[in-house]
Amino acid sequence: MGILEKIADIEREMARTQKNKATEYHLGLLKGKLAKLRAELIEVKSSGPKGDGFDVKRSGDARVALIGFPSVGKSTLLSTMTETEAAVSNVDFTTLTATPGRWEYNGAVIQLLDLPGIIEGASQGIGRGKQVVSTARTADVILMMLDATKSHLQRPLLEKELEAVGIRLNKSVPNITLKIKTGGGISYNSTCKQSELTEKFVSNLLHQYRIFNAQILVREDVTIDDFIDVVVGNRIYLPCLYVYNKIDAITIEEVDKIAREDHTLVVSIEQDLNMDALRHKIWEYLRLLR
Repeated sequence: MGILEKIADIEREMARTQKNKATEYHLGLLKGKLAKLRAELIEVKSSGPKGDGFDVKRSGDARVALIGFPSVGKSTLLSTMTETEAAVSNVDFTTLTATPGRWEYNGAVIQLLDLPGIIEGASQGIGRGKQVVSTARTADVILMMLDATKSHLQRPLLEKELEAVGIRLNKSVPNITLKIKTGGGISYNSTCKQSELTEKFVSNLLHQYRIFNAQILVREDVTIDDFIDVVVGNRIYLPCLYVYNKIDAITIEEVDKIAREDHTLVVSIEQDLNMDALRHKIWEYLRLLR
């Protein structure tokens, strides 16, 4: 059985398991297995294809990756903010490789990276999606481009794909220290009360990853998912700005509702609406010093 089949089996078992206090431990171990398989899935093999346009050399002071479904305006944004002539079309999948652009702001040089539009299942390789979301891991900020005229499910679907390849959006690194040792078994300590994590779960999860000697210190109340992330160890924690384009095609009431969401900005690239605010917000998320 391949990795994708194993992932599907675990996801099915999790879906049919009722979530409650009694099943929390079992679900946690399933999440651990799932995270391990996904980590194996996203590892890039040295024998993989080269020269496909995804190995874009970093340049400037920071990199911003433009992520989104096809035809949401990523290439238009790149052309508007940089001198790069990106292919722009109403036809899906016009952008087939990663296209970089140079943007200067407040004395800094920022690389905008227009990535091909992704589809559901991208993290598992559908539509070259694994290359796209893996390239996003190299960014300093994720700019998630969304179409204000389409379903609000766009956002959680894209978040799910990035989550599957170890990208954590707008989250802090869990305050957990994990030290692998050569002997002494598992030593677990917490400086505060834990609402989810238990010593039994920590020990069994580590054994699942073939870690039998380790020292763990938890300094804040964390979730089971947080601890799994620390054990897997390949997580990337990135700030993400959600940008809803085409607001000129929806009502003022709809614009107001979207604009109130966390980490969100509304724009119309073609109509040049709120573009100065977008430039400022990207700068703010990069946290660069003048």
